[in-house]
Amino acid sequence: MNNKPYLIAEIAQAHDGSLGILHSYIDAVAQTGVQAIKFQMHIAEAESSIHEPFRVKFSKEDATRYDYWKRMEFTLEQWKSIKKHCDEVGLDFICSPFSNLAVDWLEEVGVHTYKVGSGEVNNFLLLEKITQTGKPIIISSGMSSFAELDKTVDFLKSKKADFSILQCTTAYPTKPEQFGLNVISELKERYKVTIGFSDHSAKISTGIAAVALGAEILEFHVVFNRSMFGPDAIASLTLEETKQLVEAVNEIHVAQNNPINKNSNEDFRELKSIFEKSLAINKNLPQGHILTFADLESKKPKGYGISAADFEKVIGRQLNTNMSQWDFLNEEDLA
Repeated sequence: MNNKPYLIAEIAQAHDGSLGILHSYIDAVAQTGVQAIKFQMHIAEAESSIHEPFRVKFSKEDATRYDYWKRMEFTLEQWKSIKKHCDEVGLDFICSPFSNLAVDWLEEVGVHTYKVGSGEVNNFLLLEKITQTGKPIIISSGMSSFAELDKTVDFLKSKKADFSILQCTTAYPTKPEQFGLNVISELKERYKVTIGFSDHSAKISTGIAAVALGAEILEFHVVFNRSMFGPDAIASLTLEETKQLVEAVNEIHVAQNNPINKNSNEDFRELKSIFEKSLAINKNLPQGHILTFADLESKKPKGYGISAADFEKVIGRQLNTNMSQWDFLNEEDLA
């Protein structure tokens, strides 16, 4: 992996419908070292109907989830100001659309990359709309089987789309037994495209492990504080944790690009000679004594006696001189 892992801080609904808080997130995320910030563009009328079973009351502020999505909306002009702010601080603007209307808006905004959420992977109407833009696409695989992903991949390849796939588990927060880190290599082998990991564990260690196992994209939710209201807050990293994660995965990347050659130990030759040892006698022994294993010790450094690695070669041999405790044992001491 030559390029640094592409790190995406997902804001989702952490702004709780406040444009001011959202802009605060942009400034805060820009200080963490990630390359991209991701949003979700919800246009409630275009993506939901009265028959949606998800329309239940789940917060003290909103009568139903539909009202919640309405409260999360921003106008087109507000979205343009959000994109402009991201450009000013050097963050790629990534967004998940949940309707074709949202794609139209995002084209006006100038989105950098489209993210397709787990629930939209087999929404070929939306995928067709996105592929027509020619923009890069990142697919989350959270609720999809390989059979379903195969269809999506075939569709995207038929459209010659520039796409990548994230291993993802739709659980908030995700438990270790749900991570599916093994799927990263399986996706790489199966689809031969860029593969990443979308993390909802709220743990730094999960992202580090994913990058170490080959994830080239790492997406994770961020929040100012996990006690804040919002469906993703408990599955998010704080901004300080995000900084720690960025530092760690970048170090992993450096390590991955500097493999050690175990067939060549030349760099350690001098240091190795200091730590290696020579054979010595562990007690006073008279001339004519037949050496046994119990007579031997190994002492630093190497080169002052027979190498400790050759101890078997001296067992059973006779001393040709009197020797004192801790004397190094050399070939001329043996008959």
